[in-house]
Amino acid sequence: MGNEFDRIISRNGTCSLKYDARMSKFGRSDVLPLWVADMDFAVPQPVQDALMSRAAHPIFGYTAYPDSLFEALIDWLQIRHAWTVKREWVVLSPGLVPSLHAAIIALSQPGDAIIVQPPVYAPFIAAPRSVGRRLVLNPLKFENGHYSFDLEGFEHIAEQGARLLLLCAPHNPVGRVWHGEELLALLGICRRYGITVVSDEVHADLIYPGIHHTPVATLGDGAVKIISAVAPSKTFNIPGLGLSALIVPDEKDRSAIEKAFDTLHVGAANPFSIVAFEAAYRKGAPWLDDLLDYLDATCKFVRTYLEQHLPLIKMIEPEGTYLLWLDCRAMELDDKQLELFFVQQAGVGLSPGIIFGEQGRGFMRMNIAVPRSIIIEALEKIASAERSRKQSDESRFPGAQNQPDST
Repeated sequence: MGNEFDRIISRNGTCSLKYDARMSKFGRSDVLPLWVADMDFAVPQPVQDALMSRAAHPIFGYTAYPDSLFEALIDWLQIRHAWTVKREWVVLSPGLVPSLHAAIIALSQPGDAIIVQPPVYAPFIAAPRSVGRRLVLNPLKFENGHYSFDLEGFEHIAEQGARLLLLCAPHNPVGRVWHGEELLALLGICRRYGITVVSDEVHADLIYPGIHHTPVATLGDGAVKIISAVAPSKTFNIPGLGLSALIVPDEKDRSAIEKAFDTLHVGAANPFSIVAFEAAYRKGAPWLDDLLDYLDATCKFVRTYLEQHLPLIKMIEPEGTYLLWLDCRAMELDDKQLELFFVQQAGVGLSPGIIFGEQGRGFMRMNIAVPRSIIIEALEKIASAERSRKQSDESRFPGAQNQPDST
């Protein structure tokens, strides 16, 4: 399968946000795009086969959810994560971001405090504000290249009154997979102050060797309400098909979330999303295992390359996701300069860390779910641009490197 993941597949002309929108996104169409979180790999063959089989039927009408779809999801969660989920807990939705909005609308009131922990996936920051809630930030702690919960800060905020915690597990963009002990400490505070947890676990299947993802809901004892977002979209590279699920054990909360979706007349079913969802969960495990091996090797390659050729850029060691969090602060560029360096000088399109909150200043996020030859090309472009930048600085300030330290 390594050779399969090495295969270059052109996405130009497919209405790809990642490729066909490069001019509007970056101001140039030749950027190597390593930003938005989808993969440049062909989806598992069983998913392709299921889609082709459905496409062979010439009618694409309104679509219902078959029982087999729910069974595929429930079986996957049980086998892959030892998580027992009941059929009635599952609420299907068109994606994570609509799910965040629906959960906030359903489980809080205008003006209620919603806690998020930046740097974090940008819709976590935008969603509470967009529906009239009060966004409260409890930034992650960053010490010695490692991120952790600020439990003391979280408890202080909780004491002031908060309705919901939007939790990212695994955490996008920093790549942390939260340990059970960390989650239990967080849930303990939520229990004391009556805070409901909305846990984004759409990256839960993308975990590196030696790391274990614990579904937050499996740690609950019923005293804390936990709503979990899961999906095959990131795992199997089918985000464009738009079908995900919320796991909502509490009947009252489930009814409220369903009502929020109904009020917006938002539906998730279409003929292709359903067959892809089921085929991925039923038959995609071997492909996923090979993918994880490939991503792990790519991650190791990037780490070594940065150490040898780009020492000013530090990779935060990922535990999950195919998104690398790069600490570029030693380059001593502000965020605008940093973005311009990567796009204009290196010709590589990454996600600026600042979009994930103020705590992302000086960082960049790189998507490594592409053939490794593209990663090599991107890194070589960055290294070449950095050499040029250094030479330019030295020509402007000759001898600066040899000046004695006056301090």
